[in-house]
Amino acid sequence: MIKSILIEDDPEIRKDLREKITRLFGEEITIVAEADDVETALSHIEEHQPDLLFLDIHLKEGTGFDVLTNTPYKDFDVIFITGFDNHAIKAIKVGALDYIIKPVDELELKEAIEKAIKNKQEDKHLEKLAQVSSEYFKGTEKKRIVIKTSNTVYAIYEDDILYCKSDGNYTTLFTQHFEKIVASKPIKKILEVLSEDVFVRCHQSYIVNKKYVSKYNKNGVLVLIQDIKVPVSSRRQDYVLKRIF
Repeated sequence: MIKSILIEDDPEIRKDLREKITRLFGEEITIVAEADDVETALSHIEEHQPDLLFLDIHLKEGTGFDVLTNTPYKDFDVIFITGFDNHAIKAIKVGALDYIIKPVDELELKEAIEKAIKNKQEDKHLEKLAQVSSEYFKGTEKKRIVIKTSNTVYAIYEDDILYCKSDGNYTTLFTQHFEKIVASKPIKKILEVLSEDVFVRCHQSYIVNKKYVSKYNKNGVLVLIQDIKVPVSSRRQDYVLKRIF
């Protein structure tokens, strides 16, 4: 039986969530505790050592990220429950964590729980993921993003990324400190977690960090440091030049 804790400051949403979880997964998941603030949540996690948290972002006297960064016990999966808060959603995506939007859709909840059950035996890297999300949300550190490959989880500083190249459902990130990192995500999903004011999609298959662009030539090519050449599509040319230069 999977032990779960509901951490949500709205009692009506908590009730709705409890009823949906019980109806969909009553034979697989038991809800061992509920909380609406950070302190109570930390106490329940310490006492029950759950397998799964349903975690709201905005809590009484704190956030869900405060829960994740302050609990010594971290051997659990997390499904964030959040409203239409673009900053919070971006923070979750940056940390490569799972989330569903309020009001909770039953199908989305079912899919998120099934994924958590499937991943139960995997190394969760929760501490690294939570730290990156929290840093972004609070704006306290130089921005990092989490990139998962087939066997590694990287926490990369955005400033280290030179450019990204698409290959179907995979994207290769070329960085200063690693030769390349192949992520099992399409380039559109990578773009979602990068800073809009720093990264520019210059081609269907390429994203560049404009900080490293040194010039643009008439052949439709951006030249980056180390003489790296990245193509610019003709239909994006005006947009790209305006964004970078």
